[in-house]
Amino acid sequence: MSIPTSNFFESLGKPIKDEYGRPIGAVASFVVRPNGQVDEIFVDHGDGEIARYASEQIKINENGATLFSPTKLKVESMCNEIPLIWRKDQALKGLLEKKRVPLELSEELHNAFESAYNELKAEAQTMMESIDKQITTCSKRIGDLNNALVNLEIEHEIGQVNDSAYENSMVLIQENMRCVKTERDDLELMKSKLSSLLLDENVHQMTMPPVPEEPAISQETEAASSSLPEPPVIVYVKNVNTKD
Repeated sequence: MSIPTSNFFESLGKPIKDEYGRPIGAVASFVVRPNGQVDEIFVDHGDGEIARYASEQIKINENGATLFSPTKLKVESMCNEIPLIWRKDQALKGLLEKKRVPLELSEELHNAFESAYNELKAEAQTMMESIDKQITTCSKRIGDLNNALVNLEIEHEIGQVNDSAYENSMVLIQENMRCVKTERDDLELMKSKLSSLLLDENVHQMTMPPVPEEPAISQETEAASSSLPEPPVIVYVKNVNTKD
């Protein structure tokens, strides 16, 4: 569902967070089509960089905006499209078996479905590899945050860090840890969904059924027919009267 343009404009200057609650900057500007539809938004990350994002990634709320990762949007799209294409191909097979669709047209449609299906499955495989890298990055960040916690605990224990600074830093690190763990769990769930689609390949074979043929006469039927007796020959004899 498209977001009203006015909502985008009202978010100008407001903070924007990622889907896990981490602040990433503020809405700076927009790319607007001649028809008034917002195509992209510019986000000021607060580090001197302004980046642009597709409007489909943005959800506007009263407190600002939320930016969703393109990975999640793509995975959700694939999880809908791949089964849909397979179901359409199965429906086509059923229509062909019922002789409700011409053979030539059914082959053309099947090839189109199969091409789109295989392309999406290849994209799903590539996406899984990308997700694996993102999971590895999250795991490394969790390790770094654990390291930061341990060092903070040690320095606080020996009196190098006062209680106030310790508590503030602890909140920051723990909140970041929560966000990263949530992101990693989310990525693992997306990977699991894609893996299920790829593992269904042996079940969801997109092959056309054989063209229905007229039933052939079995050998038993032929043998039985040949063993039947020949039909009787009826001879009609005309009665002719003769003179002596």
